[in-house]
Amino acid sequence: MIRTLASLLAAALLIVGAGPARAEGFDSRDIMGGGPNFRLGGASPIPRQTVSFSGPYAPGTIFIDTAERRLYLILPNGQALRYGIGVGRDGFRWSGVHRISAKKEWPGWTPPSQMLARRPDLPRYMPGGIDNPLGARAMYLGSTLYRIHGSNEPETIGQAVSSGCFRMTNDDVKDLYDRVSVGTTVVVKN
Repeated sequence: MIRTLASLLAAALLIVGAGPARAEGFDSRDIMGGGPNFRLGGASPIPRQTVSFSGPYAPGTIFIDTAERRLYLILPNGQALRYGIGVGRDGFRWSGVHRISAKKEWPGWTPPSQMLARRPDLPRYMPGGIDNPLGARAMYLGSTLYRIHGSNEPETIGQAVSSGCFRMTNDDVKDLYDRVSVGTTVVVKN
């Protein structure tokens, strides 16, 4: 019993003491608003829940309220699934109506030229995986540069930190991804 407790304590100390790896000159935590509180995965600080919803949208529509920092998947009978999201920081928020044009699991990421102009230190391409800023799933919005995507930075949910994309925890984006299809209407209110 004591040996088991000692082993567990030693393992916990190793985990706590081991900070995130940092590559020379490039820290993947800083790509899209990360920082010193970076964590791999984790629960959303804003729990997903079913709520009452009234509005002119058909079931299956995604409605995003950037001011509220919430994404709603409209359900039948005046209800919706509400998710916490991260939104674009000042100067990067937008509104409009698009459709999901593609869905990808563990997508690779190529920073757009506008982002590379602001951040020339970024990689030109990053393969999909746990360190990728797009997270576990991505849903592409029309022909725009914007996506609804996962994130390995749950502490940024509810914040305005992105370059215009809508980020969710990996658990939440997987849930939404499985519920919607290509062609789903996405309404963004700024």
